[in-house]
Amino acid sequence: MRRTLCVLALLLFLLPAAAGAPTTLHAFTMNRIDGAKQALSDYEGQVLLVVNVASKCGLTKQYAGLETLYEDYRAQGFAVLGFPSNDFRGQEPGTNAEIADFCRATYAVEFPMFAKIHVAGPDQHPLYGYLTGLPAPIGGPVEWNFQKYLVDHHGRVVARFTPKVEPRDPAIVEAIEALLAESGAGNGRD
Repeated sequence: MRRTLCVLALLLFLLPAAAGAPTTLHAFTMNRIDGAKQALSDYEGQVLLVVNVASKCGLTKQYAGLETLYEDYRAQGFAVLGFPSNDFRGQEPGTNAEIADFCRATYAVEFPMFAKIHVAGPDQHPLYGYLTGLPAPIGGPVEWNFQKYLVDHHGRVVARFTPKVEPRDPAIVEAIEALLAESGAGNGRD
């Protein structure tokens, strides 16, 4: 698994980028759920799991597994980044404040949460334009809420997991552990 992730990351790194197009996740600055700006380059050196989330979805219970992953690996240089979206059947209708309250009260979420964005459709946020525009098997449309993108400590997206893959699935856990074992991860920032 580790070898596969390394080869995939190397291939993505070597692909020529369009002029001015972002080449890593670290190129983006996003709004946190509280409105503060957050440069994703602040996460350089960390392994990330980027997830589009929703509060009224059949998969919403995945918040618990995402929080467990964050708690288990945070000290080793891992973070989950949650991006609420209302793009799939209106399953995230709340305001940023309502979403934050729900996540804290219902799932004790402490991992970084960002402001609600569009992950699909004509108003798709550039971050998700970048993610979905990557070569297959990583790129392609966001299938539903709770699609997961694994990002290495250099900001390169190395894997995509479909919404139905639970956060604590062995494939995700093994991939996170393999990336954390590589040099450069583990600075513990969040």
